[in-house]
Amino acid sequence: MSKDTIYSRKHDRVPPFEFNENVVGVFDDMIHRSVPLYHEALIRKAQLAEQFYRPGTTVYDLGCSNGNFGLRFLDIMGKKPFHMVAVDNSKPMLDTYATRLANRPMGDCIHLTLADITDIRLDNASVVVINLTLQFLPMDQRDGLIQSVYRALIPSGLLLVTEKTVHDDETLTNLFQDYYWRFKKENGYSNLEISQKRDALENVLIPETVGAHLTRFSSAGFSRMDIWQKWFNFTSFICIK
Repeated sequence: MSKDTIYSRKHDRVPPFEFNENVVGVFDDMIHRSVPLYHEALIRKAQLAEQFYRPGTTVYDLGCSNGNFGLRFLDIMGKKPFHMVAVDNSKPMLDTYATRLANRPMGDCIHLTLADITDIRLDNASVVVINLTLQFLPMDQRDGLIQSVYRALIPSGLLLVTEKTVHDDETLTNLFQDYYWRFKKENGYSNLEISQKRDALENVLIPETVGAHLTRFSSAGFSRMDIWQKWFNFTSFICIK
């Protein structure tokens, strides 16, 4: 795993964040050092997906990046066949995913798709996973995506969403942000790296409140939903149709 040093050098102008070759090369180090409880969330999502998957249906991983969820799910399923559609709009991410899948038993159960997740026709889904992805979509596309997910899910189908969130109360938002920066410092990031990464994500990653997400799920039709994991400003939701 290559170390993330992308923002360790002072930039005169920090370019907007994108999932390009540089990010893909250090992605696993970046996400483990930047997303609290990432490993725990990945394990539980894969276990939940295995429990809710129904033969003859599809698992959708929307914003699959380099395949961490898909590979975990593959391991849990073992020799049991399944059908997964893994979608991302970053070709470097999918190229890395394809390399990781090569020669993996049952790897052909995962179908990689280079596309915008809002352009994918969803159908006959028993599980949909949206992991740290909705936050990168334009605000006016988020409701429509969740509505499409709800329509595509079979009865008792599962939606798992993890997002960076903000709070309605500015004091709590600032407190949570302070602890997030503390977390990143504990994982070896410097003040310069934290500051420049924040600048790169400005207007690229736009978080919402927990309430906004729950309202969106409810408006789409979900009545069974909850927060199953939360760490300050990172929130994992579970919704069952």
